[in-house]
Amino acid sequence: EAERPPSKSARKRAATAAQELGERLVGLSEGELAALPLSDELREAIRVSRGMRGRGSAYRQRQYIGRLMREVDTAPILQRLETGTRGQALDAARFRRIEVWRDRLIAEGDAAITALGESVPLTDDLRAKLLDTLLRAQNSPSDTGRTAARRELFRDLRAILAEVGGA
Repeated sequence: EAERPPSKSARKRAATAAQELGERLVGLSEGELAALPLSDELREAIRVSRGMRGRGSAYRQRQYIGRLMREVDTAPILQRLETGTRGQALDAARFRRIEVWRDRLIAEGDAAITALGESVPLTDDLRAKLLDTLLRAQNSPSDTGRTAARRELFRDLRAILAEVGGA
């Protein structure tokens, strides 16, 4: 028995999904776009679309991108985008973890440094550096000094947690 062609509804759903993916591609940065397996024609259409300001012309360009997307195998593109999304989520989680440690250090002081030392190995030099930076973050007479010390504390924590694979 011969295989039936897709229904009109199925074709419309596929075309809509391809167009939505094309619109998602327009929002990517140039570096992210370069990492995707796209044809030169599609890549150029996406670049042109970014510069369009008129509603009518931008709409027509998105329609054109959608037509080009229907000719492309979208599975590898979706896979790469999903991989990037997971990486961004992991980066955000690492960032939040570092912020939590920094805020805890500032709030609890030496007790938080001890707790951090139980989670990750800290040398005496590193512990002393954290304590010095922490004291500047807590006791600096100027807002600028406290902010700079908080940033330095964040960088130190990022390095410490990255070393042990915790961030």
